Amino acid sequence: VAYSLVEKIIKLISNVGENGVNLFDEGTLTKLILQLNETIAVVLEYLEDAKEHGQRKGDDLLASVRIIGSYLAEAPLACNEKVRDLLGYMLSIEGADEQMPFQSVCFLLPMLCQITMKVEGCKALASCEGGLKAVLDCLRKLIGSKLCMVEDDSCVFLACDTIMNLLLNKDKLQLMLDESTYVDLLKALASWSENTDDMSSMMMASSICSLIFDYTSEEALLNHPDFNHGTLSSLYQLIARCMASSEQGMDTDMDLSEIIYAGFYRWAHRYPRIREAIKI
Repeated sequence: VAYSLVEKIIKLISNVGENGVNLFDEGTLTKLILQLNETIAVVLEYLEDAKEHGQRKGDDLLASVRIIGSYLAEAPLACNEKVRDLLGYMLSIEGADEQMPFQSVCFLLPMLCQITMKVEGCKALASCEGGLKAVLDCLRKLIGSKLCMVEDDSCVFLACDTIMNLLLNKDKLQLMLDESTYVDLLKALASWSENTDDMSSMMMASSICSLIFDYTSEEALLNHPDFNHGTLSSLYQLIARCMASSEQGMDTDMDLSEIIYAGFYRWAHRYPRIREAIKI
């Protein structure tokens, strides 16, 4: 109940002034914000203590991350140093019934998406142990199961944006990807693209695929025991469809189109069969 109340207060404060309506006078609003900041500080201290004691599983911990996520969604740079120290830990927290971190990552995605728009934010996420893998695994689970328990499709696009922000800055971050992690994600992207007609989803999937292809090659993927020609063909068809849509002047995101085309010209020589799909 207490966590729910705090979350409602965060939402209430974030909506102040919308549509010209203000429910509070300035003094009341200031008191609310001060009380909220004090509450968030206490929650962060609770998480710090739990981290020191090696606790990573439990619904109270998960609820705490949800509160911090809601707060940081509105003020992503708040409590900056403390949040960065706890970021890897918060991304590793599991609910009582979870077998791997998932909901904790979803709760933090609005903040992660915002901070990774800048290189410093990308560095913060990339440098925390398991941070990137947690987001990659979260996206894989979201698009693989369609069972997002937080904010449905909004989580998918927030995860996609966060991952693209990191991959686009990979040279500045010296970012390394674990083969098994990106193979699993590529398989999920292929499945996602086969089960949607939404062009924005396909453009997102194609852009991430294009950026991941920088790390590997057709030969390496086909030599992986958990990857096959069918999956690779699906990814090629996805990229081909998105490139064709862009060329035909359809309503596609030009930034994503640029990512796809730029990627194609970087790595196409390592993926000889893709030219059959794209007819180049």
